[in-house]
Amino acid sequence: MSRPLLITDCDEVLLYMVSHFRDWLAEDEGVTFDMSRGDFSSAMRRTASGELLEQAEMWSLLNKFFDGQMHRQTAVEGAMDAIRAIGEHADVVVLTNLMDFRQEARQRQLAEHGVHLRVYTNQGPKGPALKAILEEYAPSRAVFIDDLAQHHGSVAEFAPQIGRLHLCAEPLLAPHIACAHAAGHAHARIDDWKSAGPWLLDWLTDNTSH
Repeated sequence: MSRPLLITDCDEVLLYMVSHFRDWLAEDEGVTFDMSRGDFSSAMRRTASGELLEQAEMWSLLNKFFDGQMHRQTAVEGAMDAIRAIGEHADVVVLTNLMDFRQEARQRQLAEHGVHLRVYTNQGPKGPALKAILEEYAPSRAVFIDDLAQHHGSVAEFAPQIGRLHLCAEPLLAPHIACAHAAGHAHARIDDWKSAGPWLLDWLTDNTSH
């Protein structure tokens, strides 16, 4: 009998990213990051002039952060303990939207925070990649966690049978992003691990109630 499977995102789910990205932009790049407008594409402006950064430069800075600043990232409160507890009942893998050459760095990074997880990298919508993971593991039941609504929409399309939890642990982002639960693409929206842990264990160990 195959084990249950948890497929989880990393940034803003297991590790804080945006708060550290914001601090680095301010310290090293002369850029102010502000998500209060509710849109990542309008969140980055030159501190001195207030000029909005072009999309290409935004992506360049994000890549620069992952190239040289991943050591700044800290664990989301309660996440690592919850993952270890879930790991006693289910397999746990990470599906993260990073370039493939950063797969080993992400795996190392998580190991440094005390969890040794298999990492799958992806670019674009996560539904096709998640479907491939399900085909590989053939789990008895599965749950997906992500902080971005569009990935829940994609997963709902490609794997509607699995549980989907929208979790964004970063207070800088959580109030400003679309909610996958409200859109009907996630089964719940829970932004803290103290509450998410029991919900996930329920889904993974006794799916009859869902």
